[in-house]
Amino acid sequence: MNQMNLFFDIRDLFKAPRLALSGKKIWIFIIGNLAGFIIYWLFSYISLILTGVTFLNALKEYGFQPYLFDTELEWYAWVTYFIGIVAWVIAIYLANTSVSRVTFKQLKGDYFFSTKDAWRYTQKHWHPIIFTPIAFILIILFFILFASLFSLLGVIPYIGEFLFAIPYLFYFFGSIFTIYTLIVFLVSLFYIPTIVGAYEEDTMGSIFQSYSMTWSQPWRIIIYNLVLIPLMIISVLIFGYFFETGIRLINSVFGNDLLMGQKYSDIVNFSGNLVQIEWLSFIFNFNLPEISEPLSLFGSFAGIILAISFFLIILSIISYALSILSVGQTLMFVIFKKLSDDDDLLSRKDEDDLELENDMFNINEEEE
Repeated sequence: MNQMNLFFDIRDLFKAPRLALSGKKIWIFIIGNLAGFIIYWLFSYISLILTGVTFLNALKEYGFQPYLFDTELEWYAWVTYFIGIVAWVIAIYLANTSVSRVTFKQLKGDYFFSTKDAWRYTQKHWHPIIFTPIAFILIILFFILFASLFSLLGVIPYIGEFLFAIPYLFYFFGSIFTIYTLIVFLVSLFYIPTIVGAYEEDTMGSIFQSYSMTWSQPWRIIIYNLVLIPLMIISVLIFGYFFETGIRLINSVFGNDLLMGQKYSDIVNFSGNLVQIEWLSFIFNFNLPEISEPLSLFGSFAGIILAISFFLIILSIISYALSILSVGQTLMFVIFKKLSDDDDLLSRKDEDDLELENDMFNINEEEE
């Protein structure tokens, strides 16, 4: 396998939009987003039902994309709603890890690493993806709790003042470390899928790599992301423009009065409102046609089917944006490891290479 030639500097980030424009990577994010959204949708409607809203009224008001932060809910309904949000985030993280693995293999020259292989890898390494953020939260809570216990000792008469003053430097450095851990935690939220996908780390290894990368490459993390985000925005706008042009062409043909005409406009309007596609008008010129009369039963079923297509189009745009971020962060991690540790990850044997060598060794032994 011939690995991809990299400069191991900021110039490599400009490869991200092209490498991310891959049906394999976008499809992985579509699957992850879709699975997460279904769970989010179910928990959102359960929270509404717990509040006393009927399913049909909820469907009429919120459609396919329920957003409940401007809704009054009971505390247990809020808990249910946030469970759905967390599930969606976890699904995106798992998809991000799979895309990072595909990207890493592509950088190494393996263009045949499949979507199935990526999901199988993520299924095997899902623990650090979920438990690393939890571990960081527990570390921060531990230091806060530790400080709170010592502050309680300060209320003891006579000796409390000394228990505060004498170990003050200990409190100070503990506070600095807690703040640093909070920064590392925020950085890790972006790079955990890449650390797991490219470096095959477990939870403890992911924590260590997060600390190490934040300490050794703070300015590169900031500058590289300030370059990557505009690249993502520009690329998504171009990507969305082609989608918009395709929809405009369909509108001009099917919306012609000599063909489907107003029937087409009514179905598209119904479908667009179901997926709340109008919010894309802030970014792309997705304007819904005017409706003339309520749809028939068959027209409503057709509108629901069309709404699914609109939803997949929206997911494709979002998934391409996430794909750029994932590819860019994978490139960043490869660059950071090369610059900080002189560790060329692309020349390093990963677990698949070692497994293949082991299989070949066993075959040779059997032949002998």
